[in-house]
Amino acid sequence: MRTKFRGITSREVALIEGPAGWGEFSPFLEYSDAESANWLKSGIEAATSHDFPKFRDEVKVNGTIPATDSIEEIETLVSLYQGAEVFKVKVGTDLQTDLARLKQVKKLTPKARLRIDVNGSWSVDEALQNIENIYGEIGELEYIEQPVAELDSLKELKERLNVDVKFAGDEVIRKASDPFAITLDGAIDILMLKVAPLGGIKRSLEIAQHHNLPVVVSSALESAIGISHGLRLAAALPKLEYVCGLATGTLFTADVATHEIRDGAISLTSQTPNLEALESFAAPRERLEWWRERIKRCWEVLG
Repeated sequence: MRTKFRGITSREVALIEGPAGWGEFSPFLEYSDAESANWLKSGIEAATSHDFPKFRDEVKVNGTIPATDSIEEIETLVSLYQGAEVFKVKVGTDLQTDLARLKQVKKLTPKARLRIDVNGSWSVDEALQNIENIYGEIGELEYIEQPVAELDSLKELKERLNVDVKFAGDEVIRKASDPFAITLDGAIDILMLKVAPLGGIKRSLEIAQHHNLPVVVSSALESAIGISHGLRLAAALPKLEYVCGLATGTLFTADVATHEIRDGAISLTSQTPNLEALESFAAPRERLEWWRERIKRCWEVLG
């Protein structure tokens, strides 16, 4: 990876080849088998099914800026997102460094819309203060992704906040034991869909239809193979009012395949892993056995 993201500098994925092409199983290493099972379900769906709606041939994407304090890293990443009109900036560690990061992105992309992603790290009181400070220093944001962690906290923050801002829900959906059983009224304005953690395109579409909110499709830091399934999800949505967070391949220095960003969009194409990349990144035997055992356990969870 070009910079540390989620505390990691490289990404491990397992690729699955099937009759419909390639799928990916890439839950983060610390995830439990129960949480990882949906990722396996999504990877199997990608490798075995062609039967998805298609309402568009390309998907507009945002740039993603990790929680880095390096001006050089920010400049490099911004330059790689060709034609991006929206940038999502990771925040939530320290307000002053968050503001410095946002100001740098705004300086480099003065016409772009900004989103921030807090990953639920603020308390309600911290969110109230930080959002007002960010709006005072930076100006209006397109939305704030998961400013606080819990559903009740999102509702409380909505009620108490004096700033007019939209909230997007990520963890509140994908970490829910049953995303169909929760009520999002008064908590979020935008539904964040990540195809792998939610168990695939079919289930993601059902979740979107159930909650009936505007949608953003985002990645879970997959390789280009996993991103392809996210792109198919974005193409399968009848309405897509916001650009999507599916250009995170730019955060990698090397990948098993590539998606080209042109005029701020990625075209839908079937991705096949590069054979040289597969050989170069192949897991050593003991690590391969670890992944096989993990897949076996997740398969048992799926029943």
